[in-house]
Amino acid sequence: MSESIEPFVVQVPQSEIDDLNRRLDLARWPEKETVGDWTQGTPLAALKDLVAYWRDRYDWRACESWLNRLGLFSTKIDGLDIRFLHVRSAVEGARPLILTHGWPGSILEFRGVIEPLTNPESGRAEDAFHLVIPCLPGFGFSGKPEQTGWGIEKIARAWGELMARLGYDRWYAQGGDWGAGVTTQIAMQNVAGCAGIHVNMPIAQPDKDDLANPDAADLRALTALKYYQDWDSGYSKQQATRPQTVGYGLVDSPVGLAGWIYEKMWAWTDNAGAPEDALSRDAMLDNIMLYWLTAAGASSARLYWESFGNFGAGPMTIPVAASAYPKEVLPTPRKWFERHCERLVHWGTLDKGGHFAAWEQPQAFVRELRTAFALMD
Repeated sequence: MSESIEPFVVQVPQSEIDDLNRRLDLARWPEKETVGDWTQGTPLAALKDLVAYWRDRYDWRACESWLNRLGLFSTKIDGLDIRFLHVRSAVEGARPLILTHGWPGSILEFRGVIEPLTNPESGRAEDAFHLVIPCLPGFGFSGKPEQTGWGIEKIARAWGELMARLGYDRWYAQGGDWGAGVTTQIAMQNVAGCAGIHVNMPIAQPDKDDLANPDAADLRALTALKYYQDWDSGYSKQQATRPQTVGYGLVDSPVGLAGWIYEKMWAWTDNAGAPEDALSRDAMLDNIMLYWLTAAGASSARLYWESFGNFGAGPMTIPVAASAYPKEVLPTPRKWFERHCERLVHWGTLDKGGHFAAWEQPQAFVRELRTAFALMD
């Protein structure tokens, strides 16, 4: 089987942009929600405003040009095409680092951290990284699995193979959301070459004492979990049980896809009431376009079917670091997570930011990674 790595160029035909615009023009809208907030989902007026911007002012070609300037590559692992950014630092001694996104994010989550991580102002090797940023299987430009089995355990092993093919025999891994699941699996499986990990969504379960005698951190986490289960988990239940069904709407309707993802930009960011408080419209639409143009509504949702029950920490012997952001969807107390770590070298507690750490707070994210990985050398 070929292990070659080839350049991958993004060239979206104009006919696909024209088709998107026609679908936006012909959108069939529901009636207005019966509440004055986001508690029934994405408000009609907010989504109409976003779609109007998408239709008349947004420019996909700017994002496409940026991706091609940075450089995408393609390789085949276990029969599946894996597409990834590979940005090497000019700093001698820079450390190789693989960054993994989640849902409903993409490789574009890391757009604001690529330059400072590869080209630090200090010029010091300890501040610099060679970055590998893959599209998860079924997401973005990567291939779509045609058989079951591409869960986080297999993806973790595939990332080890990817780093080996790139010539990195000692490297680090980082991720949030599903990226945290994959990255945690890398540590749990002790994937060859990985010298340490960092996650910005540490997930672990409480023990009996946490439940019987909860402290303030336990109560905060348990309250957040109950809220998630009662009011925020509908998307995950659908994607974990019927990804094919939900995929029909997400692949066929750009307005449906935008409403599905835009709501999470509101719910999961540290904002003052609107997603745009945390992320720009262009940034959110660039990300939505990676799902629309690649028709990834079903294939990305399928990761929930594969792995939702396996998301969490187990025994890890390599160095581990984590960062806790105040608006994380499911905040995990340090003591829950630390039980699984033989060497928890860093636990950062941030004062601002939500679920999309690199996207929302790039400067803080970069500081956390430099601090964490410096403790693993």
